[in-house]
Amino acid sequence: MRIYVGNLSFNTAESEVEQLFSTLGQVDSVKLIRDPSTGRSRGFGFVEMADSDLGKAACEALDQREFEGRRLTVNEAKPQERRSGGYAGGNGGGPREKREARW
Repeated sequence: MRIYVGNLSFNTAESEVEQLFSTLGQVDSVKLIRDPSTGRSRGFGFVEMADSDLGKAACEALDQREFEGRRLTVNEAKPQERRSGGYAGGNGGGPREKREARW
């Protein structure tokens, strides 16, 4: 089960999150999301637990719990939605329209 963990301190390490969740069941992985340009934590991440029943119990036990001075948001992660956009301006990367220059 993939679990979203939000409102983490920017100083929280993956090992600390793993330790917190491992008190409630086996943790397969922890991934804290970092800003690609600065490497600084973005204050949220994901925990993978093999047993979905233990994962759901962990969500209930840890949601709104205080951890390192912050109240956590913990719930089952939703599948990431497909994004369009980027450099192509939101048209899914297809060919660009030709436009007349307006001066």
